[in-house]
Amino acid sequence: MWRHRSKAREGWREKVVEQGLVFPVTKMPDGSELPYWNEDAWYEVTMEEVEALEAATEELWAMCLQAVTHMATTMTDERLGLPPGSLDVVRRSIEAGDPALYARFDLAYGADGSIKMLEINGDTPTGLVETGIVQWNWMEDVMPEMDQWNSVHDRLVDGWRTLRRSGRFDGDRMHFLYDLGDEDSYDGGEMEMTCHYLMDTAVQAGWLALAHPVAEVGWNPDAREYRDVHDEPLRNAFKLYAWEEMLAEPFGRFIVDRAEARPTRWIEPAWKVLLSTKALLPVLWELFPRHRLLLPAYFDGPRDLERWVAKPLHGREGDNIRIHLDDMIEDVVMPGGYGAEGWVYQGYTELPSFEGNRVVLGSWIVDGEAAGMLVRESDNMVTDYFSRVAPHVISDGLAPTEAQVAAWLAERVGPDAPTL
Repeated sequence: MWRHRSKAREGWREKVVEQGLVFPVTKMPDGSELPYWNEDAWYEVTMEEVEALEAATEELWAMCLQAVTHMATTMTDERLGLPPGSLDVVRRSIEAGDPALYARFDLAYGADGSIKMLEINGDTPTGLVETGIVQWNWMEDVMPEMDQWNSVHDRLVDGWRTLRRSGRFDGDRMHFLYDLGDEDSYDGGEMEMTCHYLMDTAVQAGWLALAHPVAEVGWNPDAREYRDVHDEPLRNAFKLYAWEEMLAEPFGRFIVDRAEARPTRWIEPAWKVLLSTKALLPVLWELFPRHRLLLPAYFDGPRDLERWVAKPLHGREGDNIRIHLDDMIEDVVMPGGYGAEGWVYQGYTELPSFEGNRVVLGSWIVDGEAAGMLVRESDNMVTDYFSRVAPHVISDGLAPTEAQVAAWLAERVGPDAPTL
């Protein structure tokens, strides 16, 4: 994998906004701006590297599914920092075989070819617009003869089509709900942007779709059902809103208490809460000790680790991360509001650095299969709100024809994808 400097396209900012990326730059505390979408550089990977990352992603996904059933049967809400009754909801979701759509692994890809799972966002992953649309359009503008590890868009449409035809949903209407946050926690439109992109892929798969903030969802006590902003029942709903937050709220307790007369079908399903907590990391290490794709991880303390990262169970975007290295005078400690729910301790691994840019790869799994990657760069040891996204191409892969893409997708999307 190599990093190359490049000249940004003329009008790049307007281009990516037109393509749906509503925050092309990151506002800094002093009022200045830094590119969030960074096309001053691009990354080169080989097909051999892509195949290794793809295989690792699918192997990790299968391991995570095994961990879900283990956690659901052996752990407690308290241990996982979840609201009371959450695991009952999870178990019902597993027993029902609730299908899922997508998730994103964060991977450290070493210069020696080693691949280590840093974590997975299995419930509310973002970065889809950057991956599926913006970096693909960049490649078509700049290097149209090349290829990219990126079937995210096609797989999302296929995934929605599979869900619609599965018979597990109530009709063809899907509500798309997103969290706007409050004044202090507004995310700049990331949730809304991602939700509308997913709605677009669902519509292409034949769903009838409507989107609005999750705060506008109501509860009808007579019908005992959730209602949308137009007072219509929520039969099927995709939400970019974390399960652990939903189940802690008065409206979410209706799910815990089985108060719904006709339960809403959710994407992502309730069992995904177990792929959203960092508690998954020590569980994986326990189930697959010394696995080549994992870093050692423990509950309660770092044990014999000399270099470790403390992660709050429900932390996001690097908040409250603490890095301890044996040769550092002081730990790196990130600010934030997480940690009361509990911590895990994971062995530290050095992120690859390209001209001072520390890189984490976001590797997507869609409908059970690896779908593409997103390169995130940071100046610091923690990938946080100020990280940047850069595009990539496969240097020894030429742009496939539409027929080749169709054949490849048909070959890989099938019954062999792991399930719970």
